[in-house]
Amino acid sequence: MASITNQPNGRKTIQFIGADGKRRSIRLGQVSLAQAEAVKIKVEDLAAAALTGHAPRRETSVWLAGLDDGLRDRIAAAGLCQKRARALLGPFIDDYATGRTDVKKGTRVVFDRVRGYLVEYFGESKPIRDITPGDADAWRRNLLDRKLSDNTVRRACGIAKQFFRAAMRLRILEENPFQSLPCVVGSNPERLYFVSRDEASKVLSACPDDQWRLLFALARYGGLRVPSEALGLRWGDIDWENGCITVKSPKTERHEGHECRKVPIFPELLPYLRDSFESAAEGTEYCITRYRNTAVNLRTQLLRIIRRAGLTPWPKLWQNLRSTRETELADRFPAHVVSAWIGNSVQVAVKHYLQVTDEHFKQAVHDAVQQSRAHERNALHGSEESGPVLREFQPTAEECDPMQLQEATGDGPGGIRTHTLHCWNCGF
Repeated sequence: MASITNQPNGRKTIQFIGADGKRRSIRLGQVSLAQAEAVKIKVEDLAAAALTGHAPRRETSVWLAGLDDGLRDRIAAAGLCQKRARALLGPFIDDYATGRTDVKKGTRVVFDRVRGYLVEYFGESKPIRDITPGDADAWRRNLLDRKLSDNTVRRACGIAKQFFRAAMRLRILEENPFQSLPCVVGSNPERLYFVSRDEASKVLSACPDDQWRLLFALARYGGLRVPSEALGLRWGDIDWENGCITVKSPKTERHEGHECRKVPIFPELLPYLRDSFESAAEGTEYCITRYRNTAVNLRTQLLRIIRRAGLTPWPKLWQNLRSTRETELADRFPAHVVSAWIGNSVQVAVKHYLQVTDEHFKQAVHDAVQQSRAHERNALHGSEESGPVLREFQPTAEECDPMQLQEATGDGPGGIRTHTLHCWNCGF
């Protein structure tokens, strides 16, 4: 049992026997008797929990978590709870980033950028316990007022939420003030661009050497991420006999089963792989050797090459090469197969990569025209209900997709056996 003692000037102190049998005191200062009684009940519960080794009641834990640092420290000094850790914004983020030995270099760059946003607004020495959800809302509005893109702000909010979630796990905070901020990055169709084969050919012609051509082709025709996957590619990863490439993905390696993936050696990619392989020195390990310096900005170099090719640079230079390739493949193969080759989920592909191109519209119009012609011919030779009729019209090679042409035989007029090309796509 705990007791309340009155001190001079209206101060009150709670006294109780600790688990070690010694008398302990917690000074409350100038408080009313009712307030002292409320604290006394919680102290008795904490003392009983410490004595028996059980957790205190939930309401006691909630009360303890909401206390100011002064009273909480005095209760901790009496041995009834752990002393609350204090943390200042700048040093805490530095300690957190230093301790994250599992993150990539690019993630550290993002950590530093968001740290700058937070410290610039709140101050280096701002106690993180003093940052409220309202403060977090104001910080987000400040980023938007600086004309940062919505996705950039969302990423920053996600990283800030991550910092403060770590503080909660260290028992520095009871709630995350950034928890309710939107942090899911949305798609931006305006920044998607389909890099046509004609444009790709011009860029490849403007590349300075075999390795730059291979680097570009790996992104445009292999769908590899640049620089991480392309620069990590070794000649030992190329299975010439079975026509596939083992791509190791630093971005997804932390997810079990996604450390690497198999990518076909597509016909468009094969010549550039062969050229680089034939020009590689004996014993060379990596496919790309000349541009491995991390200080070299591949994006800047690609901008120069694109302009040298007489083209206007498109948004998100490397990512749109992957997006273009995934869009092409999605027109020919099932979605789950394409996603496995490109290294993303079907959901991510639909949201961020797949594009609607002019060729899709042209194909739809072409199909409509061919269907109209088929109806007209059926009307001349027989009704649709009477079953298939002989179609004397043979479309030109330009009117049918060569991939859909297959040999077919049938009985012609007078029982003469005919041998024609039949397109299973448009029905001719």
